[in-house]
Amino acid sequence: MIFDSNYDLKGESETLRLAENMANHLRPGMNLYLKGELGTGKTTFVRGILRGLGYQEKVKSPTYTLVETYNFEEFNICHFDLYRFKGVHEWDDAGFREYFNKASICLVEWPEKAGQVLPEPDISIELNHESFGRHIHLISYTSIGAKCLKAII
Repeated sequence: MIFDSNYDLKGESETLRLAENMANHLRPGMNLYLKGELGTGKTTFVRGILRGLGYQEKVKSPTYTLVETYNFEEFNICHFDLYRFKGVHEWDDAGFREYFNKASICLVEWPEKAGQVLPEPDISIELNHESFGRHIHLISYTSIGAKCLKAII
């Protein structure tokens, strides 16, 4: 861990705003892992990142397809939802390893379901329900992740 910070978010609009701010500091090749129980705002956070990059279409959770790709001029956003992930064989069979490259930013919900097949994250985003809304804990594991987090403080 290189850097971490915590925020209390009162609602969906604050979650979206934080993610939109983060979007401006993401770089191709980064991996962000989103953790938290069902309904804590992982897909909302992804939606905020995409909005921050100018994407205005509907953003759905790829619960059944496992991955949705959004193409931008300089990079791709690959949004994974591994909630229904069945095992390492599925990872290799689907060719998911190829998505993690220098031309993509990978956003992975439920990374713990993939075990050791995922590369190290640049940033881990942990969301929790609270009485006032949500608590978010942002942790960087690389210098590029730390630079991103420091820029949004």
